[in-house]
Amino acid sequence: MNNFEKMLTDDNYLVLKFFLHLSPEQQKKNIAKNAKTLGKAWRDLNPAIDESEDYDKFLPHYEKMLEATDTVNAPWHLIADDDPRSARLEVFTKIADAIEKAVQMPVEPAADKRTAATYDVLSTIDANKELTKEEYKEKLDKYQKKLTQLQIEMFKAQIPVVIGFEGWDAAGKGGAIRRLTAALDPLGFHVHPIAAPNVVEKQFHYQWRFWTRLPQPGTIAIFDRTWYGRVMVERIEGFAKPQEWQRAYDEIKDMEAQWSEHGIAIAKFWLQIDKDEQLRRFNDRQNDPNKQWKITDEDWRNRDKWDAYEAAVNEMLVRTDTSYAPWTVVEGNNKYYARLKVLKTVIDLFERKLAEKHQ
Repeated sequence: MNNFEKMLTDDNYLVLKFFLHLSPEQQKKNIAKNAKTLGKAWRDLNPAIDESEDYDKFLPHYEKMLEATDTVNAPWHLIADDDPRSARLEVFTKIADAIEKAVQMPVEPAADKRTAATYDVLSTIDANKELTKEEYKEKLDKYQKKLTQLQIEMFKAQIPVVIGFEGWDAAGKGGAIRRLTAALDPLGFHVHPIAAPNVVEKQFHYQWRFWTRLPQPGTIAIFDRTWYGRVMVERIEGFAKPQEWQRAYDEIKDMEAQWSEHGIAIAKFWLQIDKDEQLRRFNDRQNDPNKQWKITDEDWRNRDKWDAYEAAVNEMLVRTDTSYAPWTVVEGNNKYYARLKVLKTVIDLFERKLAEKHQ
């Protein structure tokens, strides 16, 4: 909760929290008054009935909550509520004062306190892993049949799954997703193609559109591009301020930790191809009428920024690789190899989560 509130206030939200405190005597008087006004229906509607019957049992839990979540950025305002008129006046006064203070305060960029660091993961990856077409066909059939079986078991165990795909333009994300979903029952998964946020999504925190797409228990959410756009394209293209994308690493890890603690199985893929292979695929798309829709001027512009994107990806892979949401770098120059590695990684994830569930 503290992390969530800090994420909001870091993004210039004003967070006000009020706790209206009653003495046990006043609470009983209020309940009796409401019951007299509303009749017997009041007892079914008001959860405070239970509180009043054991006031001393609830009190330490409220005190613990207030102490643990009273922060500089989102403090609690404790309001004495035995006198409702006085309490209302105090609440309205604090709201007005806080808003007035907030609108007068200039929004200044937070200082970047990080020390300079060099991250280098991609240079250690050999993107040229090979696989023959015959091996590919044999293992593809085997892996897809296994996935079909495991999806049923994951559904029975009610384990939700989030699978995220990132990678260079033309790295083969779509092909890998198609081979993955070909093995799955269409009622049990949903593919979310993530583009630039629309006019509605821009009104919310950048994580909002991903929280709203989380899978139901036993189903699978596949993201073609993900929340990591915050530390890649938004960073490189200037859509996010430096202080915004710099704090996003911790915000994203916290989000994924919450998903994991909720029981969601998480897989994240970075599809790696080298620059020469990307150029070959770009030209292939440019020259094939059936593929021209896949290549845009933006793809060529992004290619011109290869070094900047490579630095951003390296930092992303190092700073957001965790035990609960690890990155899998997929060697992608050979599409056959890449697709099978994705399938095998998902199989391993499903088998591991099912074993944990049945322990």
